[in-house]
Amino acid sequence: MSTQHVEDRGLLRFLTCGSVDDGKSTLIGRLLFDTKAILADTLTAIEKTSSKRGMTAVDLSLLTDGLQAEREQGITIDVAYRYFSTGTRKYIIADAPGHEQYTRNMVTAASTANVAIILIDARKGVLTQTRRHSYLTKLVGIPHVVVAVNKMDLVDYDQATYDRIVGEYKAFADQIGLTDVRFIPLSALNGDMIVDRGERLDWYDGPTLIDILEAAPAAHTEKAESFRFPVQYVCRPQASDDPALHDYRGFMGRVEAGEIKVGDTVTVLPNGLTTRVKDIQLYGESLPKAIHEQSVTLLLEDEIDISRGDMIVAAGEAPAQSKQVEALVCWLSETPLSPARTYWLRHTTREVKAKVASIAHRVDINTLANDSATTLAMNDIARLTLKLAQPVFADSYTESRATGAFILIDESTNNTVGAGMIV
Repeated sequence: MSTQHVEDRGLLRFLTCGSVDDGKSTLIGRLLFDTKAILADTLTAIEKTSSKRGMTAVDLSLLTDGLQAEREQGITIDVAYRYFSTGTRKYIIADAPGHEQYTRNMVTAASTANVAIILIDARKGVLTQTRRHSYLTKLVGIPHVVVAVNKMDLVDYDQATYDRIVGEYKAFADQIGLTDVRFIPLSALNGDMIVDRGERLDWYDGPTLIDILEAAPAAHTEKAESFRFPVQYVCRPQASDDPALHDYRGFMGRVEAGEIKVGDTVTVLPNGLTTRVKDIQLYGESLPKAIHEQSVTLLLEDEIDISRGDMIVAAGEAPAQSKQVEALVCWLSETPLSPARTYWLRHTTREVKAKVASIAHRVDINTLANDSATTLAMNDIARLTLKLAQPVFADSYTESRATGAFILIDESTNNTVGAGMIV
């Protein structure tokens, strides 16, 4: 019996966002249900919950609203992550809350997504929160956007309503610089245009939502990337009977961008010394190469002093080293930012002390205007300059989301208080 080769299209992380009650959780529930990604016991549990509420149909939003407070209020508060596979691709879904007070949660979810599905209620059209989440999608660098006009069943699947919303959103997308935007009408409740086309949107001849997701490019595949390997740990076996391990020095970490092969010439930062890769190991086995998002151990030909927080990069492709960075920062803490305080800045595996040198402006998410500011409150987004005690090796966020991002940590409480994107 011959076996047919199935193409692996790689992992896709995507985000659902939009205003309150646009149907984000129901959309994900329908997607999981129609792709047969729900376990029988899970389905039985939500059927019982739906029945207790007096519903005649299964409330699929319960699949993602896992907190008791979420189920009681019928809203999403925290980011819910769900995983499923279609046979050709694996998916990680992030369901972001729609309320303005949870903007920080949405930014956290968006930071790793490659596709954003922005839902719009067909009855309400483009709302303030729709614009806010669209702007944040642009801000955090999600390259592909799908605008899903949901609840078409509540407007009798009217094409004119859909066309009006598409025109309104296109005008806003042009204003903020969103380029790759696709539109789709659907009904998450009834399953029209999610996995199956249904029979009530015959005037729409485009792909279904799952077709769009299946065809979306995976992360790290759309442009050539420079090799970036922040060192997490230096492996030196201390107790071993194997003489070959007495001089073993392996540098463990994750390939954040690009790829590396045995024999490639690399540069170690911050000392700037150059050497070659002697071996690449994973679970004790040697590999010919390592690619993006793969955690491996690198062995180098020369003895070089390397420790956690250093970075190994391709020779001739080193990022800029700087003790000052300009960044867009989303403030996550209920305690306002204080320019007088010192924070820890964690960039990849490197931690340095940082102080706010200046705040250029704060972004009014509702109007997209730039306002002057001397501090930042929770959920504020601003462009500011940070002065660092030691240099970091950073790319711009548009070049690399892994090495162009950082978090700010309160040195007294050890709480994460801000997330930044280097510009």
